[in-house]
Amino acid sequence: MRFTVALDGPAAAGKGTIGRAVAAHFGFAHLDTGLLYRAVGVQAMQDGRGVIDPDWAGEIARRLKPEDLGREGLRTRIAGQAASKVAALPEVRQALLAFQRDFARREGGAVLDGRDIGTVICPAAEAKLFVTASDEVRAQRRWKEEGGEYAAVLADLRARDRRDAERTDAPMVAAADAVLLDTSDLSIDAAVAEAVAHVQSRFDAVRG
Repeated sequence: MRFTVALDGPAAAGKGTIGRAVAAHFGFAHLDTGLLYRAVGVQAMQDGRGVIDPDWAGEIARRLKPEDLGREGLRTRIAGQAASKVAALPEVRQALLAFQRDFARREGGAVLDGRDIGTVICPAAEAKLFVTASDEVRAQRRWKEEGGEYAAVLADLRARDRRDAERTDAPMVAAADAVLLDTSDLSIDAAVAEAVAHVQSRFDAVRG
């Protein structure tokens, strides 16, 4: 059986947590596609000594292996900033397209979370959710995870949102047929319950 769940939304909206929980509930495989871009971005920054070369970033993306997603340092704020920069490069996005689509159509079902899953990577996904939350709530969550100055975290999130939404290639936008899930005032359990209920309804519909 092949069944794809596409979860999109901005940083710190909760889509990763929801994605892992949905995958565990249904026994599906899970892919945090942001790790792909974080891995490419971190390597490109290291190789360029702080400067990202678009051609080299594309080459890194073409060489990316599943084991590269387990490297240390991919959950830091710096890695997130690097990911947002390389994600705006068409050569990087194209190089990672096949990796994501192959994962999405694997036997046994798959959940992918990112920013363009339901619109570009898997437009025919059986279930789609766009997970969001207010800027302030998302910044508070990220600040609790990473520390630092709250104002700086908020500014970083807003800058990243602008880059993700305004890029010409695969911008972050909710698919027309995606269900909106605003987690601003929801507990983790409540948000997961809503997501599971939607996926279950789509799963039942596909199975007839």
